[in-house]
Amino acid sequence: MDVQPLHAAVHKSRDARQRQTLPRLSPAERDALIKKFHPDHRQAAYRPIAFGPNKGDLTVHELASILEGDSSIPDDLPLVPDHVVDVLVVGGGGAGCAAALHAHGQGADVLLATKLRLGDSNSVMAQGGIQVAVAPNDSPVQHFLDTLKGGHMKNDHQLLKTMVEEGPSIAKWLLELGVLFDRDPDGNLHVKKGGGSTRERLLTCSDYTGLEIMRVLKDEMLNQRIQLLEFAAAMELLSDDQGACTGAVLKDLDNKRFVVVAAKTVILATGGIGRLHIQGFPTSNHYGATGDGLALAYRIGAPVTQIDTFQYHPSGGVYPEQLVGQLVTEGIRSEGGHLVNAKGDRFVNELDTRDVVSSSIIRECEEGRGVRTATGRVGVWLDTPLLEVESGKGTLEKHFPAMVRQYERYGVDIRADPVLIYPTLHYQNGGVKIDVNGETPVKNLWVAGETSGGLHGRNRLMGNSLLDLMVFGKRSGLAAAARGQTIVQGRLTLNHLQRFRADAKQHGVTHQMVSPMVLPAYTRQ
Repeated sequence: MDVQPLHAAVHKSRDARQRQTLPRLSPAERDALIKKFHPDHRQAAYRPIAFGPNKGDLTVHELASILEGDSSIPDDLPLVPDHVVDVLVVGGGGAGCAAALHAHGQGADVLLATKLRLGDSNSVMAQGGIQVAVAPNDSPVQHFLDTLKGGHMKNDHQLLKTMVEEGPSIAKWLLELGVLFDRDPDGNLHVKKGGGSTRERLLTCSDYTGLEIMRVLKDEMLNQRIQLLEFAAAMELLSDDQGACTGAVLKDLDNKRFVVVAAKTVILATGGIGRLHIQGFPTSNHYGATGDGLALAYRIGAPVTQIDTFQYHPSGGVYPEQLVGQLVTEGIRSEGGHLVNAKGDRFVNELDTRDVVSSSIIRECEEGRGVRTATGRVGVWLDTPLLEVESGKGTLEKHFPAMVRQYERYGVDIRADPVLIYPTLHYQNGGVKIDVNGETPVKNLWVAGETSGGLHGRNRLMGNSLLDLMVFGKRSGLAAAARGQTIVQGRLTLNHLQRFRADAKQHGVTHQMVSPMVLPAYTRQ
């Protein structure tokens, strides 16, 4: 379908919109909008968890099934270790690499296992930047307040305090490793403003920030010769007689055999659950984002927190069909791009928080002011050419080269015409409960990155995910290394799995799916 005739209203209204200033909503208006239109408030999508540490808590059907799922590991699997290490890191994205590098730096014997290749993760696709309070008019305190407000005051204060205070040192570490953050003409770090933030705080590498950070972390992993197992999916954790974590059972996806790892400490950094397509939404998430760490941690007894809230990124692609769900970076709106409905009207302050902007887009579409494609999808316009008008020709090519090329592949020139967008499932706000060092209530089990919960409250600000990965990857790596070098290897058992299966039976849960699912179905069944 040629959408060009449909966006004439965008070009026609541009001059008037440039003179318009949209106020942000009041707290009461925000709450009413989110409650009415945000997917988190669709009651039919939720059910209580039947058993386990979070028995009775509500979450979406898809996640409840994952948490209640049975393991693929038989009770009588021989637990003869193929590897014996101080620290086992599960996951090869940003949090996993940061954890492995810091643990290795402390002299620990580290093994990193990842079910795909090193770096295949959501981290590598992060475009918008990493929030760090480095500008002269900024501070960790202001970063704390912005994030707390964005999370609807539900953030874990200690986790949040830790993240914002350690941001500058993390930026310094990344710079020393070789990350090429954007610079101002005078050589200082260039900072941008993100949605929900009161200061310019985003450090970027054009719109390749996650890719650049992962390029450097992958190189450092290889340079440090950290032991690596690729295509090795974690299928079950191991525990001793007291319930402490003592390792994991992996599955070699190449030859289908189980691999037993005895580890004094384990760090789960497996990412989120976007590929479960919660409530049928398209997703920006990587193919491996199937909630593996949540299932593993829950079965061994680690509680989860805030698992009733998910982030739907406001600007997921709607057209062309090949780009459905793919992110159109928030940086476009940070630089001044307008959101415009079918009538050519702006309808929300583009730099409001993601849940407000997403809810506003859903409202426009549900109330008949959206644009419908030939395939039946609906969305609103993001006026990308406005950046060329306001900041000069070449602005998009200079600051958003990935996006320009992404759309050019399908015959769309975002410098001349707007793009059609709609919210896409993007982030898992909740996760496994951790302390400030990333350790869970299960002894010797740490969790880092999107698999953890509590830090972001009920809505994450853009750029805080990459900082979360680096800060708590570092802290979990250091803490796990220190523990692993001072304790003896615990006994390898599946006692917790036997208890979990008995608990399921006691509560009448017999038709369980197998979790982790490892890889999702590629097409709808």
